[in-house]
Amino acid sequence: MPYWPGLHDALLYLREGDTLIVWRLDRLGRSLKHLIDTTTSTGKLVFHIFGALAEFERDLIRERTQAGLAAARSRGRHGGRPRVEALNTLQKVALAQALHRDKSHSIDDICRTLHISRATLYR
Repeated sequence: MPYWPGLHDALLYLREGDTLIVWRLDRLGRSLKHLIDTTTSTGKLVFHIFGALAEFERDLIRERTQAGLAAARSRGRHGGRPRVEALNTLQKVALAQALHRDKSHSIDDICRTLHISRATLYR
């Protein structure tokens, strides 16, 4: 029995001569075992071919991704979130601490002045 109730209803609706078309094979079941009778030689062959094709496709995606990252690095680009050191000197840290100790400045004013977030200030 199919895994999804909608698919089950569609299969019950089919009549002889009807053709069920799906846009992706995985829409018919959770795994190839749901789709193919793997107790027969033909079923085992098809199962292994699909598995090999899926592995091949995944390897191609990985290779293209790695090639793209290497090309970007060669152009001086690096992935990930840019690292910003808002309080990267002892003078800036001392200034932030002094402003924070001086109760005449609000937290928002200090953060705006130093261009930092509240989390950075408290850290």
